[in-house]
Amino acid sequence: MTRRIVILDYGSGNLRSAERAVARHGVDVEVTADWDAALAADGLVVPGVGAFAACMAGLRSVRGDQIIGRRLAGGRPVLGICVGMQILFAKGIEHGVTTEGCGEWPGVVERLNAPVVPHMGWNTVEPPEGTVLFRGMDPDTRFYFVHSYAVRRWELEPDPTGRLAPPLVTWAEHGDRFVAAVENGPLCATQFHPEKSGDAGAELLRNWLSTLG
Repeated sequence: MTRRIVILDYGSGNLRSAERAVARHGVDVEVTADWDAALAADGLVVPGVGAFAACMAGLRSVRGDQIIGRRLAGGRPVLGICVGMQILFAKGIEHGVTTEGCGEWPGVVERLNAPVVPHMGWNTVEPPEGTVLFRGMDPDTRFYFVHSYAVRRWELEPDPTGRLAPPLVTWAEHGDRFVAAVENGPLCATQFHPEKSGDAGAELLRNWLSTLG
């Protein structure tokens, strides 16, 4: 049975690039903001470019925050990309303005502390042991980044009961360290653009799709 993927259309993101990148793996892909289609899909991709506040406004306009929440409550996979990753955190701060995010993870999206901003171009990442997204990849594999803001501190405390596995956090460095990807059960996200990362991005998308069953 062919898996069905929805690219969430909320007015932000490289929708067609993401659609082409996912479709090359032999799955059915639809770009839509339709509530029922987004909830029913085997996987949901949430892209995003531009300002955090504008992305959140667009997301809320199509009830995308609720779609993400409902999918995750049912263990349904979601992949956030670039600002589509950032909006999963508690808040973003741009030009002194704080905007609430989806709050799936605690943490603040803030300006990179680097001599050159934006961070634009190819960079390596530091995935943890047990990663699925980066499975089989060489440590020198590079991905394509375009961003001025990122999460510079991981703030989710471990489950004190030990029943829940901690998220797998991948780091990268530009000026200082920032979160480059997260794998947290059905919720995964990347700060870089898999759809612009050539063979490396294709392999990462293939690895994500393999988790959908």
